[in-house]
Amino acid sequence: MKKSLLALAVLGAFAGAAQAQSSVTIYGIVDTGVAYISKVQTTGTNTGSKFAVNSGTIQGSRIGFKGVEDLGGGLSAVFNLETGFTNDDGGLQGSDQVTSSNLFRRKSVVGLAGGFGTVLLGRQTDFADTISAYTAVADFGGLIQNSGSNLNRLQGTRTNNSVSYTTNNLGGFTGNLIYGFGETAGQTSAGQAFGLGGKYENGPLGLGINYYQSKLGTTPSDTSLITAAPTTTNAAAITAANAAAAANAGSTALKSLNVVASYQFGPARVYANYSRVKQDLKGTPTVATATLANAQKADIYEIGTAYALSPSLKLLAVVDHSRASFNGVNTKGKLTQISLGADYWLSKRTDLYAFVSNMRATDIQNPGITGGATGSDASQTAIVTGIRHKF
Repeated sequence: MKKSLLALAVLGAFAGAAQAQSSVTIYGIVDTGVAYISKVQTTGTNTGSKFAVNSGTIQGSRIGFKGVEDLGGGLSAVFNLETGFTNDDGGLQGSDQVTSSNLFRRKSVVGLAGGFGTVLLGRQTDFADTISAYTAVADFGGLIQNSGSNLNRLQGTRTNNSVSYTTNNLGGFTGNLIYGFGETAGQTSAGQAFGLGGKYENGPLGLGINYYQSKLGTTPSDTSLITAAPTTTNAAAITAANAAAAANAGSTALKSLNVVASYQFGPARVYANYSRVKQDLKGTPTVATATLANAQKADIYEIGTAYALSPSLKLLAVVDHSRASFNGVNTKGKLTQISLGADYWLSKRTDLYAFVSNMRATDIQNPGITGGATGSDASQTAIVTGIRHKF
């Protein structure tokens, strides 16, 4: 009996040691808001206001699994799987692929971490997603994506079949390299992508820069190469985009440069950033109305602030402005979005938010502010209140 108890105690000690050397964490975000949106285009020339319950106003609702195993000698194995969902209807979040949905569409990586930094393989965002912490994406999230931060990748766009290397913090500097394999036999450059980024943090100062470039593959790698998300009404456009991508495989599809800066003045964080995006859209479907997603070149500007009125309450304001030129369209369009908001934290994991935002468009289609509600004229206003819980 005593021997049995001793054996169990020894096994328990070993099990505890093994558990201490590896861990798996389940985490997630549930973000839902109620929105009022003015001047929404419906069918034909019909317009009207819209009320909606939208998932992921600030951050996309998600659930994820991440783990680390201590391999000894300062080396660890790491992984991260993350899927998105729309908690307003319980559905799986739509994929950025043209013809299919991905279970772990937000992130699916495995790799090694140590004194040299971190190497990850799989589906992941480039460094624009990391430096977006210095921009309005950190406070307004998806509410401002249509005015430019979706196009310039600050909202977090994924690269499939990729390998990335991120340095450890080196005196405040962190660097990143990413390469996406096109995986096309006989055409190494077709569908490939690469990025280079870095950030510097020193007390209240935060600086970031990122460059990303992708090439056309045999099929469009993301929705910037088609006129809209896949539906039964635009199947012809998607077919044409596929054919154009195949015909121009290896040609540059997108170039994006981001420069961001943030500074904390006591209770106030002020920030500004600039992005330039170029897209090679030759051969893509002709569009009747110019849209930011179809811009051949876009310059995107942002300036904003977040003021901590108390430890729990932040007041927010930002102006986003984009100037776009188009291939085959003799106009230059402008989008300006002004957003105000308040974010109140009930606890470290739960907050309530309220936003009001106005989008104005000149010589460009008004993409709408939120909820897929395309604007019916040059000006649209949205009012959103919601709750976000992190676990």
